[in-house]
Amino acid sequence: QVQLVESGGGLVQAGGSLRLSCAASGRTFSTYAMGWFRQAPGKEREFVATISWSGDSTYYTDSVKGRFTISRDNAKNTVYLQMNSLKPEDTANYYCAQSYYSTAYYNRRSNFGSWGQGTQVTVSS
Repeated sequence: QVQLVESGGGLVQAGGSLRLSCAASGRTFSTYAMGWFRQAPGKEREFVATISWSGDSTYYTDSVKGRFTISRDNAKNTVYLQMNSLKPEDTANYYCAQSYYSTAYYNRRSNFGSWGQGTQVTVSS
């Protein structure tokens, strides 16, 4: 099973940017799609973005389209989430996860088998 460790979270003003990273250990990283999810206090964990095993296909939740970009470097076993034009409603704990599938199409929590511990993103107004 792959181990996932997120980093890059922090406190930023509205309109600012952050880049999250998720480092994976294990030989299966490049075989499967990866995803980012987030969970705000008192809310369900929700899908943010997914990327296929090769990086040529990505999906985003509507609220982050045009602002967030997911990418991956299979040589470094790392997936990234570039977040621009951040809003206070983006405040949440952000988790990366490895899909059971190679395609980025599946975005339910149940489609992902390995999860990181999360990194906190706080956007002040």
